[in-house]
Amino acid sequence: MMLKYDYLIVGAGLFGAVFAHEANKKGLKCLVVERRNHIGGNIYCESIDGINVHKYGAHIFHTDNHAVWEYVNQFVKFNRFTNAPIANFEGKLYNLPFNMNTFYALWGVKTPDEAKAKIEEQRQEFIHITTPANLEEQALTLCGRDIYTRLIKGYTEKQWGCDAKKLPAFIIKRIPFRFTFDNNYFNDTYQGIPIGGYNKLIESLLDGIEVRLNTDYLTNRDQLKHLAHKVLFTGCIDQYFDYCYGHLEYRSLRFETTQLNLPDFQGNAVVNYTEFDIPYTRIIEHKHFEFGNQPTTVITREYPDSFAPGKEPYYPINNKRNTSLYERYRKLANETDDVIFGGRLGLYTYADMDDTIEAALKLCKQEFI
Repeated sequence: MMLKYDYLIVGAGLFGAVFAHEANKKGLKCLVVERRNHIGGNIYCESIDGINVHKYGAHIFHTDNHAVWEYVNQFVKFNRFTNAPIANFEGKLYNLPFNMNTFYALWGVKTPDEAKAKIEEQRQEFIHITTPANLEEQALTLCGRDIYTRLIKGYTEKQWGCDAKKLPAFIIKRIPFRFTFDNNYFNDTYQGIPIGGYNKLIESLLDGIEVRLNTDYLTNRDQLKHLAHKVLFTGCIDQYFDYCYGHLEYRSLRFETTQLNLPDFQGNAVVNYTEFDIPYTRIIEHKHFEFGNQPTTVITREYPDSFAPGKEPYYPINNKRNTSLYERYRKLANETDDVIFGGRLGLYTYADMDDTIEAALKLCKQEFI
């Protein structure tokens, strides 16, 4: 049987799109199949009255990797957006990450020395905890009661769907404090949003490459796998192997998007709600990612959700059980000659966009020798 393509790429997200672009540059013929009705994976934007709505949650591009920054700027220019989220706890607002603005709002302290002394005073209450047994104990020993109860506890329990006392201590290895009045969330040198939205980036990467939407590879595996010499699979690795060792666990998200007939709802792109009794973790106001001046606005409430069949897998639960299970699947994948696995689902990992691009480019170097 005559094979029509060099690579069949399963998933039109960022990893698959970068790989397809690089393969195409090498003169290799690719077919990209995507089960959703759009390209872009979770960075897809939906246009509502001229506002690029991040359909699957806020995505802010940030990196310290100059090569990756130059790579994406080949395809689309980025604006100067700086991520400076705000936390809302019982109606009071606090800047994130934890910095001098946060400490002033909490305690009225005005100098770094005053802030450090206050944090140390708060930590002293828990100095008797020498080996934290859970996330709550770990956080209290690192930051004390005020920051933990107002800005960490409720948000974390909503995000993980679990009491903080039942979460492992290793989830919080350290708490970054900044003793400057700087609200920039990321330390990375490069940061921004593609001008015109992320769709422009993915469309440029996939320019000239055949893409089939609404096509579930696993449902049509018998027909599709014979079309190409090799498959790049960016879906769930356990699903590819029919869950032969069991299911890997994830946390999911649910989004509630509303268009409002007013020019500005909250004055910021992202506001986190850190008290447990408010069911969503944050409200995203999309126009602020691109400094929009449209007469209306679009907001999205983001709700953490348990994962089940039919829901999107967002965050891998990297506990001992899942890490061990993934290792078994990884060994099975390494023994599968005509399939390679990539992306956050194929590698069962949480990855920022720059990490995803770097990993895809590294795979390309290995494949296209």
